[in-house]
Amino acid sequence: MNDSKRIPVAVVGVGRMGQHHARVYHELPSVQLLTVVDADAQRRDALADKFGCDALASVDELLEKYPHVQAASVAVPTVHHEAVAGQLMAHGVACLVEKPLAQSADVAHRMVESAKKFNVLLQVGHTERFNPAVRAIASWNFIPRFIECDRVSPMTFRSVDVGVVFDMMIHDLDIVLKLARGKVKDVAACGVNILGTHEDIADARIVFDDGCVAKLTASRLAMKTERKLRVFSESGYVSLDYASKSGTAIRRTGNIEQLLEIRNQLADGADLSALRYTDLVAMEELTINDEEPLRAELTNFIEAVKGDQKPEVDAEAGLAAVNLAEAVVTAIRNHEWKGLDLKKLI
Repeated sequence: MNDSKRIPVAVVGVGRMGQHHARVYHELPSVQLLTVVDADAQRRDALADKFGCDALASVDELLEKYPHVQAASVAVPTVHHEAVAGQLMAHGVACLVEKPLAQSADVAHRMVESAKKFNVLLQVGHTERFNPAVRAIASWNFIPRFIECDRVSPMTFRSVDVGVVFDMMIHDLDIVLKLARGKVKDVAACGVNILGTHEDIADARIVFDDGCVAKLTASRLAMKTERKLRVFSESGYVSLDYASKSGTAIRRTGNIEQLLEIRNQLADGADLSALRYTDLVAMEELTINDEEPLRAELTNFIEAVKGDQKPEVDAEAGLAAVNLAEAVVTAIRNHEWKGLDLKKLI
């Protein structure tokens, strides 16, 4: 593709996630990766050599050398999101900010207002939205009654400046907000901090005004990595494994005759203890493609910059996830555990 038709892009912050943004942009035919920006000279120079682009130390240098830059990924630490994205948006640069949008609801709100002020696209990098398994369940158009999310992994000693809610659970908070139809009515949570001042393990229960309930568990102190989602509704049940990109589903419409027969037999007092439930229902494997979620996310971002698509996770969605994450953290702080009085048990 002619360079004049490619979107000029930069990546600001090329650590754990930013380096992958640079890789994908380098691979996308509709993108011209101008430069990577990072305070670490060794890191930025290595990636610049690898992807054949420039390497700069600051956003000031980026805007001075490449005033025609149209879009940028912001993958710096969360506490710097507002400063970096704010400077870029003020110059009309569309931004995809890695999750979470900000470290607090107040900061996230200011960023959303800045995007409106400068009339520029602000998208949030909730990559799990682009997980093929999540896209598969969204296409079913379920009305959830109960959602269960488990996201646990061993400690990586990254993102320790925030707790596990903003580090890991926020992925599932965003997905729950995407799937649930109602508004958040109540949040209850508890958490434990082991290695620092922030929670390392958290469990939350979120109730929506339409009766839907979501239960979320996150831990960065587990012995192995597990990322699972289960959705129960009146029309079916879906179980997803993010890591393996696999899922199974039971649709009520595909099992209606068997369920009616069982209901009638139970009403008549029949003894069905010899039946195996799993043999009575028709399960199906979800069809899930192998597209890399980050590639799908950045493709959506570039198409949104061009005006050809809407952003999958816009600024308002990113703000909603931060608002809910902050509510969970507040609930954890307000949770009181008095322990057991052993004398009363004797």
